[in-house]
Amino acid sequence: MRIKIVSLLAAVALLAGCAGVAPQPVQERAELQKQVMETERAFAKSMADRDHVAFAAHLSEEAVFFSDPSVLRGKQAVADAWKPYFAKAAAPFSWNPEHVEVLDSGTLALSSGPVYNPQGKLIATFNSIWRLEAPGVWRIVFDKGSDVCK
Repeated sequence: MRIKIVSLLAAVALLAGCAGVAPQPVQERAELQKQVMETERAFAKSMADRDHVAFAAHLSEEAVFFSDPSVLRGKQAVADAWKPYFAKAAAPFSWNPEHVEVLDSGTLALSSGPVYNPQGKLIATFNSIWRLEAPGVWRIVFDKGSDVCK
């Protein structure tokens, strides 16, 4: 009986260990954070450069953007809704990532930072979720901004 209990406990412990996600080593996590930071900066640069094609390339097929009062679902819907922001010579706003955190699994990341109007005034904060969709390829899956408290 005692052998059965010990064997059962060992099996449960083994399975429990398999169920968890192995944490990324600190150095690897830092590299992933750097990748996401660079990707977010390239995404922001697409707006500054007035490059709608580059903007759309950062969108996941499953992208969900919160756009008051509605929610945009899918890469094409987001790209189409954002196209007017690229129509004029000057960008209507800009953003810059300040914080990036990556899950221990290394597959999802959060980026956040300030959004500025063309005069450089802080108008909002963005929060974006990025998914690793191929080695070294991060695409945005969720995006939501919030106004700055006055």
